[in-house]
Amino acid sequence: MITYNPFWNTLKSSGESTYTLIRIHNFSSATINRLRKNRPLNTTTLNDLCRILNCSITDIIEYRPSDGDQLL
Repeated sequence: MITYNPFWNTLKSSGESTYTLIRIHNFSSATINRLRKNRPLNTTTLNDLCRILNCSITDIIEYRPSDGDQLL
């Protein structure tokens, strides 16, 4: 399962907030909600977050094996 737990720590240490992501960087509140609920995001959004927060992808997402993962 992909989680965005690292994102929240990175956001906190960056000086940005969900407010600035929405108001200044034009993220939708739906995107912030997707982050909160660990829902899928597209790679363009992940790229934008990396650029805004000046971080790498591992500072935003992590993979944790889960019994709830779909079967392959």
